[in-house]
Amino acid sequence: MIKARYSQCEYDSCVYFKQSDDLTYLLLYVEDMLIAVKNKTHIQELKAQLKKEFDMKELGEIKKILGMKITRDRGSGRLWLSLENYVLKVLDKFNMVEVRPVTTHLAGHFKLSSKQCPQSSKEDKEISRVLYASAVGSLIYAMTCTRPDLA
Repeated sequence: MIKARYSQCEYDSCVYFKQSDDLTYLLLYVEDMLIAVKNKTHIQELKAQLKKEFDMKELGEIKKILGMKITRDRGSGRLWLSLENYVLKVLDKFNMVEVRPVTTHLAGHFKLSSKQCPQSSKEDKEISRVLYASAVGSLIYAMTCTRPDLA
């Protein structure tokens, strides 16, 4: 993309952009690609250029990328991103589908104690089914993309 005179974003190395009469954005994540530009002619030109270099499959207008569902309302110029299915899969993976949501943060004065630790082998087995770091990492992905309220 650099050879094609696109600039790479300094904040996200997967984002490229080029200013001509319109600003063109190209997002590349492994084998997923998203092109954003007002002029459809620029999209066709970029696709033709990329097809010369890479084996590409045309999937049409985007509906989903990186697990995010994309909904557009062209009339109002609005766009919605949703990770609902991703979050449901994460909850299922970590056996947390039935957990109750909590709307408040844990208070700073709250102290954890050993009495809150598993008291039986059954409780210990239940807790070990939740891989804490992996679960938190999965939720951080959702928080970063579409759900800052999860922070």
